[in-house]
Amino acid sequence: MKLNFFLGMMISAFLFSCGKQDTLRFQNPQNTERPDEVIVLTKEELLSKFAVQQDLFPLFRHADNSLVPFQLDDMDADGQWDEVALLLHFSPEETVEITVEWVDGKNYPPDFEKRTNLRLGIRQENGSYKEVDYYQALPCTESFEIIAQGESVNWENDKIGFRNYFDCRNVKDIFGKLQPVMIADIVGTPELGDYHKLADWGMDVLHCGSSLGSGGIALMKNDSLFRLGSTEVYEYHKITEGPVRSVFDLRYEGWEVDDKMLKAVERITIYPGKYWFESDVTVEGCPESSQIVTGIVTTYLKRDPFAFDAGDFRCIGTHDVQSENKDELGMAVIVPKSESGKIGRTTDINFFNLGYETVPEKGFSQIISETYYIGQKCTSGKPGKHYFFTVWGLDQEQWKTEEGFKKYIAAEANKLSENIVILP
Repeated sequence: MKLNFFLGMMISAFLFSCGKQDTLRFQNPQNTERPDEVIVLTKEELLSKFAVQQDLFPLFRHADNSLVPFQLDDMDADGQWDEVALLLHFSPEETVEITVEWVDGKNYPPDFEKRTNLRLGIRQENGSYKEVDYYQALPCTESFEIIAQGESVNWENDKIGFRNYFDCRNVKDIFGKLQPVMIADIVGTPELGDYHKLADWGMDVLHCGSSLGSGGIALMKNDSLFRLGSTEVYEYHKITEGPVRSVFDLRYEGWEVDDKMLKAVERITIYPGKYWFESDVTVEGCPESSQIVTGIVTTYLKRDPFAFDAGDFRCIGTHDVQSENKDELGMAVIVPKSESGKIGRTTDINFFNLGYETVPEKGFSQIISETYYIGQKCTSGKPGKHYFFTVWGLDQEQWKTEEGFKKYIAAEANKLSENIVILP
């Protein structure tokens, strides 16, 4: 009896010590709470820490044995996962330790709450929409035709939703949310109804016109803006979609800038719990002294826009009663200060009314107007990163004031300036 007890204690101690070896530790370096922090590790980083068979898969557990939400992502489309994205919550200056358990592929992966979502639905002959992971938009050289569900590539999290018109307009728009629901799969269908009208879930809150909308892209050369639109090639590529993050590329060829043809890729990433998305824009063949530009529509803006620095970032933004619901809407862009360029505002002239027609059916002109913008250095082949923020006053009391919005931007910019530390 004593021998069995002794052996049991020895086995337990051995198993416990092995478990302790398969741990990951992360530290919040700031004296502030950081909910919904996404931490990305490469497969190589993870496997280098542990001796494990290549055909096993990781599970991640908190100290109370509950599962950490995560996803394994194949970022290079070779059929094998390359990165793991973990979703953790940190108290001020907290160190979080999680254990790693290696399992076979049965009943894997676990089912986590879906808090991010992507969709490009293409219209079928019977009038339905089929979701695709890759598609090339129709050119606008001869005629204009809407082929995408809700006219757009759609991405969202539990806080906010966005879309990018999947045609030569190539402008970003916003879905304000009043509930943490996923609506991208049913945008433009009878199930959701008219998204221009206020519903229990929210609505389309932004008027875009011929602006850059909510973070559209342009290139500045010699103080002239060239919209990233009406390109020879415009493609959507889904990279990954899951509970912890969703990532996709918009790829372009034949972007005419001052008689020169450029290529560009915008990689967009959205995470849970954030009122922003991340954008990495890579341009091939940047003209000398050119800048990548992103901006905010100003059509209904009556108050002056704002600009300030926070953490490692420079911010421009607007806050006013400017939603399509005639209530408060805040929009902002933050760009690394080391890369930031010109801040300016375009004319408010309606060029479409003057005859600069590009998409007559949609009342759209490729000439950019009614936009407050910020530039960042354009280095050929190197991505320029920015973050686009938006809040809706009907969602939270804090979003009803410019001060409340700016406080949120500054807090997020400070977090993005100082990453969670991965401890040895």
